[in-house]
This record gives sequence, structure tokens and C-alpha cells, in this order.
Amino acid sequence: SMIKEYGFLINGQWRQSSKKEDIRNPFNNETIARVYFAEERDIEDAVVSSQRAFEITKKLPAYKRADILQGVARGLEQRREEIAKTITLEAGKPIIDSRIEVSRAINTFRVASEEAKRMEGEVIPLDLMPGSEERFGIVRRFPIGLVIGITPFNFPLNLVAHKVAPAIASGNTIILKPAAKTPVTAMMLGEIVLDAGLPAGGLNIIPCSNVHAERLVKDERIRKLSFTGSAAVGIRLKAMAGMKRVTLELGGNAGVIVHSDSDMDFAAKRCTTGAFSYAGQICISIQRIYVHESVYDAFLEKFLANVKNLKSGDPMDESANIGPMIEEGAAKRTEEWVDAAVRDGAKVLIGGKRNANFFEPTVLSGTKPSMKVCGEEVFAPLVTVEKYKRFEDAVAMVNNSIYGLQAGIFTRDIKNIFHAYDILEVGGIIVNDIPTYRIDHMPYGGVKMSGFGREGVRYAMEEMTELKLLAINLA
Repeated sequence: SMIKEYGFLINGQWRQSSKKEDIRNPFNNETIARVYFAEERDIEDAVVSSQRAFEITKKLPAYKRADILQGVARGLEQRREEIAKTITLEAGKPIIDSRIEVSRAINTFRVASEEAKRMEGEVIPLDLMPGSEERFGIVRRFPIGLVIGITPFNFPLNLVAHKVAPAIASGNTIILKPAAKTPVTAMMLGEIVLDAGLPAGGLNIIPCSNVHAERLVKDERIRKLSFTGSAAVGIRLKAMAGMKRVTLELGGNAGVIVHSDSDMDFAAKRCTTGAFSYAGQICISIQRIYVHESVYDAFLEKFLANVKNLKSGDPMDESANIGPMIEEGAAKRTEEWVDAAVRDGAKVLIGGKRNANFFEPTVLSGTKPSMKVCGEEVFAPLVTVEKYKRFEDAVAMVNNSIYGLQAGIFTRDIKNIFHAYDILEVGGIIVNDIPTYRIDHMPYGGVKMSGFGREGVRYAMEEMTELKLLAINLA
């Protein structure tokens, strides 16, 4: 058959196994590639080769690490369209969004190349007590060793880049377990990283069963777990991780506040993008919009007009804004949650229907915080819109969530902005834009059930390095 097969990457070699999976296009269920999945002995080889490679990577000079990362950025640049198409085929992401993802990943590796040259420390005085005269300390960062990176389906290139790039930049080695539904993009990145000259074993890519991944999470030779995915899985893996460093990038149900003093056209346009891009399958997708009562009707009219204009269809079509959800089960779950909300008194203002694994862009109103569409992470093209009287009330409504990843506020009032900054329980607050905004060098991560630790290259590098003190006595 003409369907391309991909081995997995261990110690610079592409390997096969007895376990092969079809990777399917969520739009039409066609097989787009076949990928070999790693088995027990492969997992062990991955760890051993990663340990060996660490003896080399931890000694690589800054310019060498920077060169490798620049090479990866160039390789992505050269294969830009091919990779964007692969993301669309395996993840069902509209091609316009897949191209943006490739651009972002190129930027992520470029930033990492710069940060590789800035692994700085500090000099601290130690003469703060008698007996400590003529002493000072030098503090430097050292790579911690093997990292296991576990990534989700929704950004099969850039969320992989957020683990691989800082690991390389900081001199660590990384074993990557890509999402089972979207491993092909990661394999292509693996080819590019090898070409860029990373020592064999510096990056091992092993699609594998959850059982095998859990073995790696428990393995004491691995020094850090970096996981992006659902809260339920993250909590379970954290319990297994023992003394490892852990970074968890989990879910969200992002809230936006649209205050009376903001530009309604702009807010309505941006909220349409934030709620429905990639069919809402983004951890900072807008799920809850709170609008000041005085502008509620005006906002809603503009917003619903925008939502009506969204076009669902084949994600390879340049004009499609909304593609399929990753699988029919996800669309069915969304349908169940909407139906339950309606039974409990919510109103569907637009959408609400499923067609196979497509779900219509849906806006609900009259919801209660206890409903799943408000309280859980829908990860679907669905958003709730409610009104508020006082800005402080809206802030409290956003906080009324088990999650806290990012929030957006549209207002020109500096007092409101700083009130929100003080009170909102989130990792980032985006002013005069949507919570779905992210540029890849900023610190990104959440609180509460959204996890802990930060990504955004330099911040991830800090979590992949250990501070070591040299205390000097000159007396």
C-alpha cells in the first residue's frame, strides 16, 4: 500500500515492533499513516540510551546547543507546508490554524536557541554574620538529566516543541511520548532534530501504551515528568512520579469579562476566535463569557452574528474555520452535556447539534455554575454567555471554577485591571484580548486543577535545571 509507515526513534535509529497502529483522519476516518508502537524492551533501551546521551549533552557548549536548535527551526521552515498538512490530517485542525502552529513552533525553537546562551546564575554575598567575612557564593544552573515528556493531541507540534526545545537548550535529554492519535507530526520533528545534529539518544520518541508510559513515569532514572493533558490523568501520574520534578499543564474552562467600557466589535470578534478555534479543543479556549448588563444585548447581537458566519467543513479547505472534533466520542459527550444543561434550564442561542464527529458552534445562556458546561472542561465548540452588574462580581464568577489557567478582560479601567490581576486565580490574565492568547516565550501554566509549573522556553528551562551553590571562603 502507499500509506507511509513510521518507526519510532531510539538512540538515533528508527525502529519497528510487532505493534502497529493506523493513524486516522478525524474528518473522514481514512488511514493517513501507520505508526509502530514501542514495546517493553524498547522502553528500556530508550532510558539507557537517554542516560548515555546525557553524558554528552550536559557537556555541550552553549553555542553548540544554540546551533542545533537553530537547525531545528530551519528544518521546520523548510518543511512548513508538509508539516501543516500532516497536523490537519491527523488532528483535524483547519489548515489555516495548522500553518500558524508550525510558525509558532519555529519561534519556540528560535527562542530556545537564544535562551541556550543565557543559562545564567548569580553571585551572592555570604558575609551576613560574624565568622562569614570574606565569603561569597556563586550559584549556577545545571541540567537535571532525563526528562519524560507526555503530550496531547491538540497541538501535536508546538506542545511537543515546548518540552523538546527547553530540554535541548538546557543540556538535558528527553524521552517523548506523543499522543496516540497524533504521533506522525512528532516523528517528522524527530527527523528534523536528528538532521540538526542532536547526539543520538538526546531525543527518543516512543508512541506507546499508557501502561508503558506509566512505567517511565515511575522509573527512578528519569528526573522529571512534564505532562500536558487532562487533570484526571495528570493527578494519577503525579502520584506515581515519586521524587521526580513534575510540571503539569492540565485543563481549563477559561473565562472572559467584557466590561461596559470596551470596544464591543473587537471583543465580539476576538471571543468568536477564542471560543471556536480548532472546535474549542484548546486548553485556553473560551468557555465562559461574562458581559456587563448595560452592553449585554449589544455584545450578544454582534457575537451571534459572528458565530453564524463560521464555516464548518473539511479542515483541508482554506475557508473552513471549524473542523471535526478529534473523535465521535468527544462530540457525543458534548451533545450529552448540552442536553443536560437544557433540561436544567439553559437556553441554546445558536447551534447545539451534533453531526457524526462535528459539533455545531454553540452558544448557551441561562446556565448555572453547577452545570457541566460551566464547571467541567468541555473542550468543544461551546461557550456560555451571562451578564453581571459589578466588575467585582464578574471576577468572582470567573474564580468560581476548579480550574485556573488564563483569563481575559476587556476594559480600559486601570483599577479594574489591577483588581482582576490581584484577585483572579489564574496563571495569566490577558488584558483587552482573549484568554486564548499565547506567545511562546511567555510564562504559561495554571493554578488549582489547571496544574502547576510554567512553560514558555526560559521558564521550562528553569524547571529542568538544578541550582548548585559554590560557597567560597577567601579568608
